[in-house]
Amino acid sequence: MNFLRRRLSDSSFVANLPNGYMTDLQRPDSSTSSPVSPAMERRHPQPLAASFSSPGSSLFSSFSSAMKQTSQAPSGLMEPPGPSTPVVQRPRILLVIDDAHTDWAKYFHGKKVNGEIEIRVEQAEFSELNLAAYVTGGCMVDMQVMRNGTKVVSRSFKPDFILVRQHAYSMALGEDYRSLVIGLQYGGLPAVNSLYSVYNFCSKPWVFSQLIKIFHSLGPEKFPLVEQTFFPNHKPMLTAPHFPVVVKLGHAHAGMGKIKVENQHDYQDVTSMVAMAKTYATTEAFIDSKYDIRIQKIGSNYKAYMRTSISGNWKANTGSAMLEQVAMTERYRLWVDSCSEMFGGLDICAVKAVHSKDGRDYIIEVMDSSMPLIGEHVEEDKQLMADLVISKMSQLLMPGGTVPSPLRPWAPQTKPAKSPGQAQLGPPLGQPQPRPPTQGGPRPAQSPQPPRSGSPSQQRLSPQGQQPLSPQSGSPQQRSPGSPQLSRASGGSSPNQAPKSSAPLTSQPRPPVQGRSASQQGEEAKKPTSPHPHLNKSQSLTNSLSTSDTSQRGTPSEDEAKAETIRNLRKSFASLFSD
Repeated sequence: MNFLRRRLSDSSFVANLPNGYMTDLQRPDSSTSSPVSPAMERRHPQPLAASFSSPGSSLFSSFSSAMKQTSQAPSGLMEPPGPSTPVVQRPRILLVIDDAHTDWAKYFHGKKVNGEIEIRVEQAEFSELNLAAYVTGGCMVDMQVMRNGTKVVSRSFKPDFILVRQHAYSMALGEDYRSLVIGLQYGGLPAVNSLYSVYNFCSKPWVFSQLIKIFHSLGPEKFPLVEQTFFPNHKPMLTAPHFPVVVKLGHAHAGMGKIKVENQHDYQDVTSMVAMAKTYATTEAFIDSKYDIRIQKIGSNYKAYMRTSISGNWKANTGSAMLEQVAMTERYRLWVDSCSEMFGGLDICAVKAVHSKDGRDYIIEVMDSSMPLIGEHVEEDKQLMADLVISKMSQLLMPGGTVPSPLRPWAPQTKPAKSPGQAQLGPPLGQPQPRPPTQGGPRPAQSPQPPRSGSPSQQRLSPQGQQPLSPQSGSPQQRSPGSPQLSRASGGSSPNQAPKSSAPLTSQPRPPVQGRSASQQGEEAKKPTSPHPHLNKSQSLTNSLSTSDTSQRGTPSEDEAKAETIRNLRKSFASLFSD
């Protein structure tokens, strides 16, 4: 007995034991189990309870508890950790690009992203910004706000979201900020409207080309677009088809760069101005308008306005004009909804049209989030923009939002279906077969997918532990009662013979052994088996017993008795190895 205690206290001996031995030895014998082997009676004449009080049994207990915790950890059976303290989220930084006439901080005061994260508003114009964008570091913005020639604010920060309320490009001197838009897009910053659309709106003829697509899609009745001609430079501008015409030079806003030409002589003078400006130009027929129409869309909010000139200027947005809100018709809604789909979607946009004195409408322009707000509901529109930004920030910046991850998992590869002949012949030649399950435990159901070739855990070593044995040259493998390999071996048929039934055969799960819980059996089935020379010696005998008896299995009670006998034999082998 002292010798056995010394052997059990040796860590190398315990580590070399195959998995399942310690749990089998620790479990008390069932009252209905078969008698123990003579070798077991000779080695352990004392009761089993007395053996568990020895120091060796305490070693078994410590090892078994450690193995149980290890097996429970990956399967999620460990107790969940206690409630952690809430982590305070840093405030999200919103950069609003707009002039100083509107204080956007008051529209976001007290608002939070998803009701939890505060919003810090930084406001500046394009001329007061500079930045550096990185591949992995995002975008660092340097802001220097000047008021009356004095520097008021100078700081750097990393914005999380952007609201663009200013034109990014104008042909006026020093008003080209497209490089900043490129830098913000380079840093991967979300914005309203999107930076992609902001950059595309830096050229009005480019935007008008999108209106032409909508015009061809909907037709002139649903989408009446004004007739316009584009000239890349002054050379093609020989004459106009009819007068008066409106000439628009380059890219400008708020009525700038637009000239009304009454005759051919004035038209030639304007052509020389285009040559000096070295830019493109467009011409469109002059429409004697009764009033202008503006349909705006902020998120899901729609408004329509009618503006009538009082001063008599042909530009309704110049001089004195009377503005009133009109009913939102389905015709107007179709216009603005169609335009809001360009450049990937516009969250804020407006469509401008003129209503001629003959009663016809002509769409002349579309504006993005930099549009000026008009009417009696300016404050309401600003609050609508703020709510829209908060909604977008909640969707895009919080974990689990709607933004798709750039690292998408590969779609699972579908394996080709096996033919009936392949299904009966088992794994192809050259592939290692899976190890048999632990004796006495439940038999796992056969997986429809073949085992992966080349896996170290599925190759069985030879008794010398040098070379992996092939399925044909090794010792007899354990077969399930309904496996095709066993039926072929017992029946004496060759592998080339076709089976009588084409339906796939599945193994029946064995009933649980008395005195063992289902969780213990599941743990034994999940434990990986490590190849070892001792395991091959003992398993060769147990496998041969199992192979010879599987074809003659009867009731579940006989299976339990045989499993208990095999378990007792393994106990005997453990005692023999100790010598």
